[in-house]
Amino acid sequence: MLIELVVNGAPRAVPVEPHHTLLEVLRDDLGLTGTKECCLVGECGACTVLLDGRSVDACLVLAVEADGLEVRTVEGLARPDGTLSALQAAFLDKGAVQCGFCIPGQLVSAQALLDEHPHPSRAEIEEGLAGNLCRCACYEQIFEAVEATAAGEASDTDSAPLAHAAGPADSGARSVEEGLDQ
Repeated sequence: MLIELVVNGAPRAVPVEPHHTLLEVLRDDLGLTGTKECCLVGECGACTVLLDGRSVDACLVLAVEADGLEVRTVEGLARPDGTLSALQAAFLDKGAVQCGFCIPGQLVSAQALLDEHPHPSRAEIEEGLAGNLCRCACYEQIFEAVEATAAGEASDTDSAPLAHAAGPADSGARSVEEGLDQ
C-alpha cells in the first residue's frame, strides 16, 4: 500500500507492507538513520520522532498509521539554513553527547517538551525525558542542555553549519557527518 506523509517538511509517498513500522520506513525506505533501532518495544526512546507534533516511539507505530500525517525526525531539528538548532548546540556545549546512540531520541523528546512548555522546570524536564534511556548516564548534562535552551543561553556555535568540519579547536561535533544523526 502507498502511504503519503510529510517528513521533515517534505511530502513523501512510500510503498509499505501493512506490518512495517514507522521506524522501518524512516530508516530503511527513506534513509533517515538518525532515528535509532534499539529495543523495538517502546522502552528506550531511541526511536522517538514527532508525529503531528506529538512525541512517539517509531518502533510502536505502524507506518500505515502515519499516512497523511507529519513526521519530524532528528534530521528535521536543524534550522532551514542547515545550522544547528539552539537545542542541538546546547547538547554539544553541555557535554550531553557521549556515545550518541540515545541523543537523537533525547533531542526529539526535548524539542517536544520545549514546544509544549518553552520554560519547563527541572521536574518537568526530568518527566518530559523520562521515556529516554541513556546508557552513558549523561542525564545531568542532558537536563542542563534543555535548561540552557529554555533560558535562551544559545551558544556562539549554534550558528555553525552542518557541513562544518571540526578542527582541533572545536569543542565537539557540529555536523551530520560527525554523529548528530548516525
